[in-house]
Amino acid sequence: MTDSDSFSPATFSLAGRVAVVTGGARGIGARVAAVLAEAGATVIVADIDYTGAQRTAAAFVEGGLAAHAVCVDVSDESSVMAFCVNLVSEHGTPWLLVNNAGLQDREVLFKETVAQWDRINAVNARGAFLMTRELGQAMAIAGGGGRIVNIASNVLRGSLIKGEAAYAASKGALLALSSVSAFELSEHAITVNTILPGSVFTPGSMGSRGPQLEGPALRQAPFGLVDGRQIGTAVLFFALPISRGITNQALAVDAGFSIS
Repeated sequence: MTDSDSFSPATFSLAGRVAVVTGGARGIGARVAAVLAEAGATVIVADIDYTGAQRTAAAFVEGGLAAHAVCVDVSDESSVMAFCVNLVSEHGTPWLLVNNAGLQDREVLFKETVAQWDRINAVNARGAFLMTRELGQAMAIAGGGGRIVNIASNVLRGSLIKGEAAYAASKGALLALSSVSAFELSEHAITVNTILPGSVFTPGSMGSRGPQLEGPALRQAPFGLVDGRQIGTAVLFFALPISRGITNQALAVDAGFSIS
C-alpha cells in the first residue's frame, strides 16, 4: 500500500486541484461545485450565464472557498477552445472536468422539430464532446492524470416523461461518449465516469418547456426527490485520486427509483 492509498481525511480532499463544472451557475451544477469547493478544489464555475456564474462563485469565496466564474458557451467550438486555452494559462491544467451543462425542454415525438432536436443535442452532447476533447487533451499533455465526470440522466434507466426524445437521445450519446472516452484516455491515467440523476428540483427542471408531465418518472421514489448535493457527493467519489481504478462506470443517484 502506498502513502496515497492510506486512509486519512486527506483521502477525501481535492486541495490544490482545479475542478471545472459546466452549467455551474445554478441547479445541479452549483450544488456539485459547492461540494467540490468544500473538498478543497479551486472550482471554475463555467456557464453561459456569466452573471449567474459570478454570483455563485462569489458566494463560495465569501464562505472562504476558492472559485472563479468564467463565461463559456459549450455548444460553440470557438468559445470552448478559447475557454480551455485561457483556463490552462490562468489556473493550470484542471484535475477534474464535470460535464453538467444541459437543456431539458420537451416535445412529443410527432411534434419535435429539427431545430428543437439540434438545440438540445448541441448543448447536452456536442458540448460535452468539445469540453472532453479539449480538456482531456490538456490533461494528457500535462501527464498528471485526471478525472472526467459526465452528468447524464436516469431517463436512460426508465425514469421517463413524455416529450423527452431529444433529451434522452442526448443523454444516451453522453453515456456512449463516456465509454469511448474512458477507453481512449485510460492510457493517460484519466478516468471517465457517468452519473445518472433521478428527479431533482432545480430552476432548469421547473422552468423547462413542454407538454403536460406524464410518465413513470413522476412516481414517488422511496427517498423522494434527489438533492443536488447528493449528486455532488457522487462526483467527489469519482474525482478522488484514490478512485483511480474506477472508470467507465454509470452510477444512478435516483433516490431509489429503481426499486419503486
